[in-house]
Amino acid sequence: MKALRKYLDKIKPNFEEGGKLHWLYSTYDAFETFLFVPNTTSKSGVHIHDARDSKRTMIIVILALVPALLVGMYNVGLQHYLAVGQEVTFLTKFFYGLLAMLPHIVVSYVVGLGIEFAMAQIKKEEVAEGFLVSGMLIPMIVPVDTPLWMVAVATAFAVIFAKEVFGGTGYNIFNVALITRAFLFFSYPSKMSGDQVWVRTADTFGMGKGTVIDGYSGATPLGQIATTEVGGFSEFTFHGITGQPLSISDMFLGFIPGSMGEVSTFAILLGAVILIATGVGSWKTMLSVFIGGLVAVLLVNAFAQNPIMEMPVHYHFLLGGFAFGAVFMATDPVTSARTEKGKWIYGFLIGLIAVAIRVFNPGYPEGMMLAILFMNAFAPLIDFYVVDANIKRRIKRAAIANK
Repeated sequence: MKALRKYLDKIKPNFEEGGKLHWLYSTYDAFETFLFVPNTTSKSGVHIHDARDSKRTMIIVILALVPALLVGMYNVGLQHYLAVGQEVTFLTKFFYGLLAMLPHIVVSYVVGLGIEFAMAQIKKEEVAEGFLVSGMLIPMIVPVDTPLWMVAVATAFAVIFAKEVFGGTGYNIFNVALITRAFLFFSYPSKMSGDQVWVRTADTFGMGKGTVIDGYSGATPLGQIATTEVGGFSEFTFHGITGQPLSISDMFLGFIPGSMGEVSTFAILLGAVILIATGVGSWKTMLSVFIGGLVAVLLVNAFAQNPIMEMPVHYHFLLGGFAFGAVFMATDPVTSARTEKGKWIYGFLIGLIAVAIRVFNPGYPEGMMLAILFMNAFAPLIDFYVVDANIKRRIKRAAIANK
């Protein structure tokens, strides 16, 4: 590390004002501050600094995403080899999933960071670090067979119109990764829904060639119950892609069709532990999302008219993007509520709305994406009223004390 530090110090004059590469200073600064915590101090005022700046915070979030990412890679391979009826080793399944996901990750980062670096050079500002997390989230929340050019277009749209036009990292109103998914969903619905997009049946770089078995269905569990014709939930059974019944453990561990990073509640909970233990993610927001979902499900269950209205709460938590959204999306520090009481209100309404969308809109059996984006718009309003109410209480107390 000392050798790397010395090398960076040696080449730094080339990128500073007057150097031959001064026009690339933002790029140099981005790499330097990524590798080493800046040792600069505030020029005015009194501020306390520690070693965990924004880039270190983003790295912690990425580390928290790793369990879900690894399980997602394995599940992509598992679902593929089930679809083609081949028995292969654990490593073969994982490597297939790695090769399937890697292009999405590369495209997401190349496009998103490319725009970030270009904007920083144009504005002569530091390269923002926010896309370090968004670039990983985007491939994890889209179907495995989403064409790469669509991922590139949607990522560019989200970075430019949901982030840069608002002023860059820290100023965006909506979650960039979710805007990417929303753009894909409404622009290319056939590639983001149905029973043909969640499982890759084709080979990947020549690996996994085979013919899809008879009786194959790539419908997700939520898609299955949204379109079922049975009279009640007690008559309904969730099925895997080969027709075998799915168990609770399959759903909890993540061995079901779905978006690449959202399938494993177990891996997501591991990520939640990391975020909470490091103080990066708000446990209040996470918990309130699940409380809101619980209340919504209990209300819906009480007036159930069809199987999805009768579905118990644990299925809502295990299926789709509910857990992933609660842990990694709702807790986004830029687009979520920032006051302590506001976090409870914000998360509760996300859980409530997500279940409502799932239950009352059979054409869109997920709901978490729209619920979070909707509440992103109201987060500042929630914080305003929380702060305003606190001010009024303090004024009232002060008035009583002065009597």
